[in-house]
Amino acid sequence: MKIQGIFFFILMTVFWATAQKPLKSDDLFADQPPLNIKLSYSNKEVNSKTNDSTFIDTTLEFLQNEKWTAMQVQLRARGNFRRAECYFPPIKMKIKKDQRQGTLFDGNKSLKLVLPCKLESENNDNILQEFIAYKIYEKISPFHFKTRRVDIDFNEQKGKKIKNFQLKGFLIEDDKQVAKRHEGKVFERFVHPMGMQHLTSVQNAFFQFLLGNTDFSVAYQHNGKLLFVNKEIIPLPYDFDMTGWVDPSYATVNTTLGINSVQERVYRGFKRDQKYFDEVRAQFIDKKEELIQMVSSFESEFSNPKEFENMIDFMKDFYEILEDDADFEKTIVAKARTK
Repeated sequence: MKIQGIFFFILMTVFWATAQKPLKSDDLFADQPPLNIKLSYSNKEVNSKTNDSTFIDTTLEFLQNEKWTAMQVQLRARGNFRRAECYFPPIKMKIKKDQRQGTLFDGNKSLKLVLPCKLESENNDNILQEFIAYKIYEKISPFHFKTRRVDIDFNEQKGKKIKNFQLKGFLIEDDKQVAKRHEGKVFERFVHPMGMQHLTSVQNAFFQFLLGNTDFSVAYQHNGKLLFVNKEIIPLPYDFDMTGWVDPSYATVNTTLGINSVQERVYRGFKRDQKYFDEVRAQFIDKKEELIQMVSSFESEFSNPKEFENMIDFMKDFYEILEDDADFEKTIVAKARTK
C-alpha cells in the first residue's frame, strides 16, 4: 500500500509539472504588452548584402522580467518591392539554439520582423493597422500566424554615424511552427484554389475582402503560404500592408481589376457551393460585435485619430455589404472567380 502511495505521488508530481510547463515558442506569443527590443544594423547593408541564403550578424537585446538580455541573431531583408521602396526593409530573423534556449525566444528558430516602410508620420499607425489585421484573422480561422508587438529602439549605422529611431513593429512566427501546431506540414507546390479546403478558403477570401486586399495569390503563394493538414490544403495568409485597411502612401493599385484605389473592394475568392458562403457570412456577422470591440480597443494607441477612424469606417462598410442580401449576392457571390 505504501509503494502504491509513493507511485501515485510521483505520478501526480510528474503530471503537475508537465501541465504547468508551457509549450516552447508559446511564451513569446502570449497575450502580453509590446516587447521592448533594441537592434542596430545598417539598412544599406541588409538591403545590398543579404538574400534568401545570406544573412548579416547582429545583436538583439530584449527586456524580460525587467532585465535586458542580449543574444546574437542573423538578419536578412525580405520582399523585392519593399527592398526597393522602403526605408526600413522587413526582416527575416534566424536565432541559433544556444542563443535562444532558456529565453523568451525559446522554440523560435526563425521569425519575421515587420517594420514601418517609410519615414512618415503615419508609419507606426500603419504598423498597428496591419497587426490588428492579423488579430482579426486569429478570431476567424484556427490556421493563422501568431504575432507579438515590439517597441524597437533602433540604431541605424550610417558609416561612422548612428541615427536613432523609435519604431513600432511586430514579430510573426515561422510557417513551420504553424504547421507543427496543427500536426501538418508546409506545402510548397502549386495547387489550384479549387483543390484547397473549401471552408478555410472562403474564410480567407472574406477576410481579404474585409481588408480590401487584392495583392495576394493562394495558388502562387504570393503573400500567403499553404499547409497540408489532415490530407487537406489550407491557405495561410500574411502581409496585409498593401490594402485598403492600412491604405499606406506607397500602396500600388491593380488597375486590371477595374479599381483606382486600394480602398475599392474586389472579391477575389473562387466560386464554391453556396453553403460555404452562407456559413462564413454567418460567422463574420456573429462575430461582428466582438471584432469591432477588439479593433476599437486599440484606438488610444493611434498617433493620428484619423487613421483609426478610417480603419473602423472601412470595417463598417464591409459589414454593410455582408448584412444586405442584395449587396452580398451582387458584390461577393456573383463576383466569385471561376478561373
